Amino acid sequence: MITLSNLDFQYPSGGGVLSSVSLSVGRGELVGLVGANGSGKSTLLSLVAGLYSPSSGSLSVGGVESPGDEKGIRARCRMVMQDADLQILGGTVEEDLLLGRRRTEDAVAAAHTMAARFHLLDVWDRPVQTLSWGMKRKLCLAAALLDGPEVLLLDEPFSGLDYPGMTEMRRLLVESRDAGLTQLVSSHDLECMVDLVDALVVLDGGRVALAGPPEEVLDHVRDHAVRPPCSWSTGLGIKPWGGGR
Repeated sequence: MITLSNLDFQYPSGGGVLSSVSLSVGRGELVGLVGANGSGKSTLLSLVAGLYSPSSGSLSVGGVESPGDEKGIRARCRMVMQDADLQILGGTVEEDLLLGRRRTEDAVAAAHTMAARFHLLDVWDRPVQTLSWGMKRKLCLAAALLDGPEVLLLDEPFSGLDYPGMTEMRRLLVESRDAGLTQLVSSHDLECMVDLVDALVVLDGGRVALAGPPEEVLDHVRDHAVRPPCSWSTGLGIKPWGGGR
């Protein structure tokens, strides 16, 4: 579903961010993208989302190529940024979910159903600035899924969430995976998701340092400034996180 081949990326200022990145994500897979802060995770997600074009090399999403058809890639992907305040544009939950859509009976019903799935009906008409951080994160995810994407890209979805919020985020990841959605999820911390992912990709200095099933990768993540989950460090293998599935 997602293929990157010898991809390089530099910002217009000239700073090199990604170098010789090659990876593949199969349709319906849930893949963890991990690395220290500044390793290039957010930039890579933005490229896969079609927000940037590679400086060299190529990427493909569902057979649509970049460079070339970034618009086609954007039609297939939705990205939820780390900072929800940068992504929420509507004044209320209702306005944000209906933003850019004709206000038909079907559109309102679909938005209402999605809000119910994310437990946002109680704040349906509340100003978004009064929402908690976790509610804002859920609103961004609800808006992304309302578009019916083939690929969901999540940038640090567990950041800033409390225990119930992390538990709910895990549930939503599993639901999306079970529905056949392809997901690439970035994090600097493996603890909350390592038992859910099909594979891990470890970035270090803008390069893919490790990639493969968690069981093949976890022994080496410390070499790339990533802490393995506690259960792995204590010799217990990969255990379900305390929040459950």
